[in-house]
Amino acid sequence: MAERGGAGNARSLFPKGPSFTLEDFSNKDFIARDFVDSLAETAVPANRRSGPSQPAFDPKPLIRTFENSLSQLGALSEELQQSESELNSQVRRAEIQHDQTLEVLGRKLDQSMAQFEALDLTLNNPDSSNGTGETNGYERGNRGEGGGNIAVQIGEKLEELDRKRRKAQDANFLIQCWTEVSDTGQLSSLEDMKRQGGAENKVRCAVIARQLMRISQRLDPSSWGQTNGFRGNGITNGVTGTSRKYNTREVLEKFSEVLEQDLLQQFNNSYRRQNFDDMMECAKVLHDFNGGSSVIAAFVNQHQFFIDRDQLVTDEVTTDGEMWDQLADPDSDPPGVEPSLQSLIDEVKIVMQEESFIIKRAFPYYETVLIKFIQRVFQQSIQQRVEMVLDKATTISSLAFLRSLHASRSYIGALVEDLKTHGLTEHPEPCSAQISQTLDQQMEELFVPYLGGSSYIDREKKSLEEMYNSLLFKFTLYHSRRKKAPTGFMAAIAQQGTQLLSSAKDAYMDRLDSSDLTPTQKAMMLRVAGIQDKDNNNKNEIEVTEEDGILSVAYSKRMVIWLAESVKRTLELGSPSEKAKDVSILLNLLLTSMGQVYVETALDAAHDAASSQENIKTEPDMAYLPALRPAVTITNLMSRFITTVLITLAETNTTVRRNMESQARTAIENTEKKTNAVMKSTMDVALNFVTKTLAQQKKLDFRPKDSDLEAIVDTLQTPVCESITSFLSKLAKGLAQALDGRNLELFSSELALAIHGLLFEHFKKFQVNATGGLMVTKDINKYVSTVRDWPLAKDVEPVLEILTEVGYLFIIGPEALRERSRNLPAGAAAAPAGPGKKLLKADFKAFVQKREDSSSVGIQSVLAGL
Repeated sequence: MAERGGAGNARSLFPKGPSFTLEDFSNKDFIARDFVDSLAETAVPANRRSGPSQPAFDPKPLIRTFENSLSQLGALSEELQQSESELNSQVRRAEIQHDQTLEVLGRKLDQSMAQFEALDLTLNNPDSSNGTGETNGYERGNRGEGGGNIAVQIGEKLEELDRKRRKAQDANFLIQCWTEVSDTGQLSSLEDMKRQGGAENKVRCAVIARQLMRISQRLDPSSWGQTNGFRGNGITNGVTGTSRKYNTREVLEKFSEVLEQDLLQQFNNSYRRQNFDDMMECAKVLHDFNGGSSVIAAFVNQHQFFIDRDQLVTDEVTTDGEMWDQLADPDSDPPGVEPSLQSLIDEVKIVMQEESFIIKRAFPYYETVLIKFIQRVFQQSIQQRVEMVLDKATTISSLAFLRSLHASRSYIGALVEDLKTHGLTEHPEPCSAQISQTLDQQMEELFVPYLGGSSYIDREKKSLEEMYNSLLFKFTLYHSRRKKAPTGFMAAIAQQGTQLLSSAKDAYMDRLDSSDLTPTQKAMMLRVAGIQDKDNNNKNEIEVTEEDGILSVAYSKRMVIWLAESVKRTLELGSPSEKAKDVSILLNLLLTSMGQVYVETALDAAHDAASSQENIKTEPDMAYLPALRPAVTITNLMSRFITTVLITLAETNTTVRRNMESQARTAIENTEKKTNAVMKSTMDVALNFVTKTLAQQKKLDFRPKDSDLEAIVDTLQTPVCESITSFLSKLAKGLAQALDGRNLELFSSELALAIHGLLFEHFKKFQVNATGGLMVTKDINKYVSTVRDWPLAKDVEPVLEILTEVGYLFIIGPEALRERSRNLPAGAAAAPAGPGKKLLKADFKAFVQKREDSSSVGIQSVLAGL
């Protein structure tokens, strides 16, 4: 291969073979078959592979290539075996060296264990070893335990001796200090220790100062205002001797005060430099000195936040008149929390989060410090601002106060929840239970003066009453001036409603004249009522119109919206245990204002209007009917709100919930009864008018002369028919405005059947000639077409067809009559209450006998055939 390699520079007759190394076979992607294929491809020269025709197979290039490759593989194999031999030699040498190292370490371990056992045995029992230096089996089993006990005992004795030594040194130093203070009035030793610095020395100074105080109180009673040898109560303290030259109490108190002030000054300086480690040391010393109260007070009281806020506490709340007007306007959405309070709360949130980080690093008892900080923030800064905002809101209106109270508490509640989530000193974990309890307690204490007892719900009720009385003032004034029905059962029932009207109207007027009514609230009440301030001077001069006495669904929606806002505030501000009772109070107010004063008053007015027309001779005025539709709508709205909201909120108190359900059910039933009474009176008014008008039918209306035939053809109906159908058309329009759906269908069907019965009997009373038969047919067709336009039940239409058949009975000939009489059912004549769905033989005979030609042979044969 060396010769071939050397000859590679000369031109060769054959191509040079492939060359490869060990790295080619070390690749993980190496495949033997691909390797052999590549050798075969390189064996054939390129000029031979690309010829136009395939020459005969020549194995010589392949043989030379494979021989070359085998030679190289053999050399690589020898090289690989040599490397493997060297590596095996290195491994054997490393193993021998490792075994030698293990053997040496094992001997050293055995020697160490033997030495430890010998030492342990000596400590446990110096005489337990035998002559050969070995221990028996029992001693081996217990030497570990015994030796351990001896070591522990030695350690305890050493610690006890150290404590005694320190105690003796402390006692010696204490006596030395007492001697100094009692003899010289100085504390040089303590002063030297304090000047050395360091937290440990300062703690020791504080401890010794407290001990000297107790010694002074016992050994120098005169400096404490006590007689030598006696306490203040005459009991001896067992100490006698001469009085001291120096007042040790004053000296010690002065030293303690100076020490405390130095520590506080050091703490403040470290706070400014953000040296938390030094702050921690000072806090520890002061905690041991006086429980840490002074350093906590210094940290909290001298905080820049309180200094800045104390300067701003006299700032007025916002003077934005638009915001306060919006707060006092019940139809406007609450604008939210007052800006100055919002600014304070936002600043408190940032300060609390930042200072909690400092408190955690500066105080070992950081929770105590944080609690004091929280209390100061809430009881000073937040409470003062809340009181200012609510005092301002009180001068605006009762609604402004309630909205400000709710917004303030909600915003402060959000602050508390944010602080709990942040964690403060426990960040990023949530607050500890103690801190969470402190935050909740401080927030609750802020609003106790406003939410305690029943004061809050009384405010809510009073505010709603003022708004409701304002909104319904013109309505109540109109109906209080309305002439009532003179007597009657329903008038007696409506007496309670009259009293409610009067009390609501008077309450509104009295409130307007009240001296404690603010100008903003008075303006709001006048605006809601829709009157001018000048009108208030004489309530008898206030003008009201018919529209003021009509129910308004829009008004009822406003009332519900106001109540919903009040319920929301009550849920968030009221006590959870009193929630059901508070909701019950609001329910009573709703049932009284919307149910009785508003809806039932309108229904009473409609009933009075209907009852007063039952016996009139002129056409009744049905203008009262449109008032029924809003009454039903408002009642449904009120019922749905009560069921969905109020009663649902009282689920926690079964007794209150059942009472509320009973009240609501009674109120709805009263409304339904009054509505039914109005509809019954309407039915009576309509039927009475139809009856009286039918009684005005002239006998000659259906027996005109032949000379009047031309005029009859031009005439559509008789005057009676025109009057009744005109009234019924007006009545139908009024009913469509008053009722809808199933209620309108039932009432219309009942009225249609009643009118049908009246007409059915009416046409039995008149003689009809041939010409008059045309008038009868026209009248009946008009009656039927008028009634058919109503929304009727399916079983009513066949009944109306009977009237049409009756009209034909007066104009058809005998043969047609005979044809119609064949399938008539037998039976007595129909009662005036209303006929059935088919014409009976008795009715057929009664109508035919009223024909002027009923005595003719043809007609008589028909009647005889019945």
